[in-house]
Amino acid sequence: MSEKILTSESGGPIGGAIEGKGLAAGKIGLATSTVIGISSTAPMYSLAATLGFVVIAVGAQAPVAFIAAFIPMLLTAFAYKELSTDVPDSGTAFTWAAKAFGPRTGWMAGWGVVVAGVVVMANQTEIAAKYLWLLIGDGSLADNELLVTATGVLMIAAMTWISLKNVEAGNTTQWVLIAIQYFAVFALVFGIGWHLVHNPPALEFSWNWFNPFAVSSLDGFIQGVLLCLFIYWGWDTCLSMAEETKNPLKTPGRAAVLSSFLLVATYVIVSVFAILYAGAGDAGIGLANPEHSDDVFFALREAALGPLGWLLVLAVAISALATCQTTILPTARGTFAMAVYRALPKSFSNVHPKYKTPSVSTLAMGAASAAFYVIMKTFSESMLEDTVEATSVAVASYYAITSFACIVYFRKSIFDSARNIIFRLVFPLVGGLMMTGVLLYSLWAMLDPEYGATSLFGVSGVFVTVVIALLIGVLVMVAWGLNPQAKPYFHRQSLNRDTEVKVPE
Repeated sequence: MSEKILTSESGGPIGGAIEGKGLAAGKIGLATSTVIGISSTAPMYSLAATLGFVVIAVGAQAPVAFIAAFIPMLLTAFAYKELSTDVPDSGTAFTWAAKAFGPRTGWMAGWGVVVAGVVVMANQTEIAAKYLWLLIGDGSLADNELLVTATGVLMIAAMTWISLKNVEAGNTTQWVLIAIQYFAVFALVFGIGWHLVHNPPALEFSWNWFNPFAVSSLDGFIQGVLLCLFIYWGWDTCLSMAEETKNPLKTPGRAAVLSSFLLVATYVIVSVFAILYAGAGDAGIGLANPEHSDDVFFALREAALGPLGWLLVLAVAISALATCQTTILPTARGTFAMAVYRALPKSFSNVHPKYKTPSVSTLAMGAASAAFYVIMKTFSESMLEDTVEATSVAVASYYAITSFACIVYFRKSIFDSARNIIFRLVFPLVGGLMMTGVLLYSLWAMLDPEYGATSLFGVSGVFVTVVIALLIGVLVMVAWGLNPQAKPYFHRQSLNRDTEVKVPE
């Protein structure tokens, strides 16, 4: 099999991955890459779990909160797109940060991706398992913790197997799961629309819903935006699969931006229709009713869709299940890339001889997620909830690092054109500063012992979780750095900016 050298837009060699990673090249097109980006955010579950709290914070201005939260994510997506165009690498944040700032910053960025993936997969598994049992009988089986936990472990095993088997199997699974989710979205919007044709809305539509200056409380608006911000997280999964796309220079970046736009459209449209139907009040099926604020779709299912209400419950379960599989993809490819560059033991760089997927990394991420899930469920379900809150810090950290890495990496070409100034300086700088602001604000809020479900040592359990995750990452990095095998990475020998990327033709 012959090889070709990928070149950047300027015509020079791409400063990307070292030659011969062995992944299955040319398997993913733009449409599938976009589907993977959307599925990774779990749109139906994200809306179900977030919309009520956003309405409590900002009232009927929920749609503009979704739009405002979209801005830093879009700017970050453009930074990812620029870097992926020049460095289409499965390591994403890890590789780019290492090339821009050095191996230790890159390592911690990679650690952030891993931590966020393992924690979120455990939580999404819990949601998928519970919703599955809610569909059976009177739903009481969802209260059986042993049954739910066992089901969750089986789901993680199934998604890990699908992710390992081959890229095509995972792609087909995601197409099916996203189709079910959006069928439920269309059914919900159609059902509400049909109701509104024959009945007055619970709350009259107003363009002020899209006016950020119409909010009654700035603190409430900031809180609402922060709630919305992290339901966009996940679109970067498609970039971690850049080396497996049909056009690694363009497809991943385009898919990231496209999936971001599709997500904001989904969130805004559904939130508008939900407010029209249920209103923003705190009584009955009002979206601000604290009794069902953690799952508005479950409260609306029968009122909005009648006998088809179960479809919303199924869609939330499917949404959580879909993101379980897509979460394995970037975490497995992240540790795979780290191993290729010698930032982790070599075994993590093993590729399945038949399926051309990261074998050890995929199995390790699945096993780590299952173990974490079982341990947290056994120890404290409240701690499991707090660890999910803590992922916001990990996500904001590596998004901010990647945004700034874009500026540093392209520093020599930023002023070559007006386009470069916008996409390689202005957008990444603003996006990085916004993500840094979110990071600092979140850490400050987490100092409050009342934040989250638990408190330890006079601060929230969420803050303690963040500190522990950071310390573990530093200790693992230091311990591995003492191994002679890690020398090429920590001495930058395996991260030469000018290394050419060779892929099979």
